[in-house]
Amino acid sequence: MSILSIQTKYDVIIIGGGAAGLFCAGQAGLRGKKVLLLEHNTKVGAKILISGGGRCNFTNLKVSAENFVSQNPHFARSALSQYPTSEFIKLVESYGIPFIEKTLGQLFVDQTGGAKLILDMLLDICAKGKVNIRTETEVIAIRQNDGFEVDAGNLTYHAPKLVVATGGKSIPKMGATGFAYEVAKQFNVPVTATSAGLVPFIFTGTKYDWMKSLAGTAVDVVLSYKNRAFHEALLFTHKGLSGPAILQISNYYEPGQEIIIDFGAGKNFEEDLLKTKAMRPNQILSQALARILPQKLAKTLAVSHNLDLPLQSIKNADLIKFAKLLNNYAITPAGDEGYFKAEVTKGGIDTNALNQKTLECKAVSGLYFIGEAVDVTGWLGGYNFAWAWASGYACAQAV
Repeated sequence: MSILSIQTKYDVIIIGGGAAGLFCAGQAGLRGKKVLLLEHNTKVGAKILISGGGRCNFTNLKVSAENFVSQNPHFARSALSQYPTSEFIKLVESYGIPFIEKTLGQLFVDQTGGAKLILDMLLDICAKGKVNIRTETEVIAIRQNDGFEVDAGNLTYHAPKLVVATGGKSIPKMGATGFAYEVAKQFNVPVTATSAGLVPFIFTGTKYDWMKSLAGTAVDVVLSYKNRAFHEALLFTHKGLSGPAILQISNYYEPGQEIIIDFGAGKNFEEDLLKTKAMRPNQILSQALARILPQKLAKTLAVSHNLDLPLQSIKNADLIKFAKLLNNYAITPAGDEGYFKAEVTKGGIDTNALNQKTLECKAVSGLYFIGEAVDVTGWLGGYNFAWAWASGYACAQAV
């Protein structure tokens, strides 16, 4: 086939073959639109395949705008109401994909490597919508000329509608870039400050040396920061702290601030330790703590505070002080592990510049931004996929 005979005119061009881009492309195609999807990687859906440890936490049973971080926390409402999570669940069921509910409403494919089933479903929808997917095709330039002209590969494509679904900067090894922000800058669309989201924290200095020996240890906690609290697992790492509780708080965290760990996850250490002291005065403090905490963590905390002694050797005042500390353990991260380890990018295309219902730029007719590129960041637990499906669907109804 000669270059001249290749189709270059479309109703809509979508840049980015991730969750939002694929779903938008498929839904627009099913509406009869002639759709071109451009992806610079060798394959589409790279992040989908690694999500949820390969089992894809594809949505959550309890999705609302309250589960998202944005300078405009109400922005996500319209898209989420147009395509509620129940609709995507029905779609997954219609493809016979087995799934299970884990903690806190998280839905995973019930099969090792099950993320591929979600990607295959998206590709099947695109095939039914006759979407032209071109991989290994880097966008060189974009121009406005009676719609949009997109130079990609060795061709120039034309369409009245252009959708940018290239995500954020998180996980650059998977091909993530700041391309969406570059497009926004070209068309004078404002972008809010971006940073790593759902990301582990780093701790430095001798004050936190006690953490180093605990790498790999997990504990159920309530982690608090300002008016936010998450009751989930915390994981010690070689660099500091990770796990669901830390990742959740990282979406709200501001550098230099304290976070508070309740190691008892609601259990009262003071009451428990005083009761244990009365009943088993010869028991070592770390042994008493191990009834609530992992043994290694119990030992480390007791030793690091010079209190790994028989309970009867510890004054009640000192025991109470230590117990209160365990329920309100204040720590200050030195930083985070950055975009390399971040699951999402906070910030992005300013929601004030977009139509809430369609995701179209208010000042640039025919230009749309969807998914992670937008300043809408979900909690851990399937919420970012929920936003990808909802924003992709809302956009597909408008293009």
